[in-house]
Amino acid sequence: MKFVDKIGLALTSVLKPLRDYGAFMVFMYVLGLVCVYAVVPAKRGYHAYSLAPQELFLDVCLLAVVLWALPRRVGLWLKRAMYVVAYTLVIVDVYCFVKFDTTITPTMLLLVGETNSEEASEFLESYLTLNVVFSRLGRVLLVLLAHVAWTVASHKKPLPTSPVGRRLEQVKGILGSSLLGRLGGAALLAAFIYCAAVGWKNKEAFVRLMSYDNIGDVEHELTRKDCAVLYHPVYRLVFSVYANGLTAKQVKKLVANIDKAVVDSCSMRTKNVVLIIGESYNRHHASLYGYGLPTTPRQEWRAKHGGLVPFSDVVAPWNLTSFVFKYLFSLYAVGDKGEWCDYPLFPELFRKAGYHVTFLTNQFLPQAKEAVYDFSGGFFLNNPELSRAMFDTRNERLYRYDDGMLKEYDRLKKDNRENNLIIFHLKGQHVDYRTRFPLSRRKFNPDDYERPDLKQKELRILADYDNAILYNDSIVDEIIKRFEDEEAVIVYVPDHGEECYGEGVHFYGRMHSTEITARLAREEFDIPFWIWCSHDFMVNNPALYGDILKARDRRYMTDALPHLLLYLGGISSPHYREDLNILAPGYNEGRPRILKNTTDYDNLE
Repeated sequence: MKFVDKIGLALTSVLKPLRDYGAFMVFMYVLGLVCVYAVVPAKRGYHAYSLAPQELFLDVCLLAVVLWALPRRVGLWLKRAMYVVAYTLVIVDVYCFVKFDTTITPTMLLLVGETNSEEASEFLESYLTLNVVFSRLGRVLLVLLAHVAWTVASHKKPLPTSPVGRRLEQVKGILGSSLLGRLGGAALLAAFIYCAAVGWKNKEAFVRLMSYDNIGDVEHELTRKDCAVLYHPVYRLVFSVYANGLTAKQVKKLVANIDKAVVDSCSMRTKNVVLIIGESYNRHHASLYGYGLPTTPRQEWRAKHGGLVPFSDVVAPWNLTSFVFKYLFSLYAVGDKGEWCDYPLFPELFRKAGYHVTFLTNQFLPQAKEAVYDFSGGFFLNNPELSRAMFDTRNERLYRYDDGMLKEYDRLKKDNRENNLIIFHLKGQHVDYRTRFPLSRRKFNPDDYERPDLKQKELRILADYDNAILYNDSIVDEIIKRFEDEEAVIVYVPDHGEECYGEGVHFYGRMHSTEITARLAREEFDIPFWIWCSHDFMVNNPALYGDILKARDRRYMTDALPHLLLYLGGISSPHYREDLNILAPGYNEGRPRILKNTTDYDNLE
């Protein structure tokens, strides 16, 4: 056989999977495209993944080749199974988007796993309505109906003399034609190669995403610009199962550590220990630390008139919420052996010591529309067994603005006892900044900035960030007011900093590059940190208040925070380390402050 003939035969063979599984390829491709565009929010700035048509074509072709390569009977049964899985996942994915404005996520999968049959029945009765059928989900159902119609029609073999029969014979003839077969094979092969070339990077990114052994690294991977786009519900489901598997491993360790958390004794040094955790707070945008606009007037007043002690040199160990939360709650510190989940969580020790523990969060409640970042940061706080071990009282809903946390505390404070640990977790300045404060509380505008290097839109974002800080100032002040007449100490710490158009920079948010420069550390790791003491606390603990004043300029990294809290609570435990307590005489101020486990903050220039 001549070489040209061999090439021609090979090109004609390319069409064999298409001839045997053409309907599979067509309907799976159409179904995938319908799903891709059905879950795009109808909001300005949202677009479907641009390479979805090419990647989907690549995926469908590969599946068809696999089916064709298998024995005929096995291929047919596998094809039917693929139909069931594909249609089920697409219907669920689009349904979730229509009803809850989210696609399949790790949290959604977790919620489904925790739903019993009675709850599932009530859910379907409430949400499965005709309105849903006539929504975007209807597009999927139309594809399904068309597929059913095609299947029924194709199983009725038409007579060779009928119009349909003649058309099928013509198609077979064309595909079998030597010249047209070769041209068709060449065209299909060229399309496949092109789609493989443009979609391969995303395939590599997906493999990389699925290669990590802990959920923190997964979240960090998702901050990369070239992270995988999970454009199809099959990918979203696979990732969700994988993410839940990773968190389950860490939860298992944490649950095992519940019984290992040991409290030797407790002096109940402070009746009320209050921890306020903020969000995305750049210290250099706070007038408490010298910023040019009055973004923190209430905190400044309290610092001037006593009670509030701002610390001048505090950094976060990471610029990712989930990483920081694990350090804030675990007795693990950077440089310790093992992982953060190998150590007890500090609220467990407070509960074992006899404190009543309340946790009020405006971010970490399990909900359908939860980003991977919130899932990664809050999974251990929402595990039922761990939650019972850490908290006596929790809120059950989220609020648009952080003043909702004030209402929640006012509602739940009836549960307080003589000694309490109360944790507030605020949304703070989490992007989108303009949604973090009521419009009626807007004070700063683009005209307030002398920044000719910034465009009007950038100035608006900068003003909204400062407005969010001003609003946060009012929230923390209201929290303080609720403890002014009690013996209480309040510690304020945000999770990390935030870029927001620093000098000469046209950027806001956070950069997740591996290299940490001095400028990046200043914007994203420098954070405000202060301790407020009530009058009764200062009277009853004058030496401790003096220690707080003396420690205000010490170098500190917030991975050590649990040890400070245990000290404030008077808790004696083998897990407590004096060298990590910033108020203790044995505090190790020379401990390296390693950012992201890679960079010494104090060696940056």
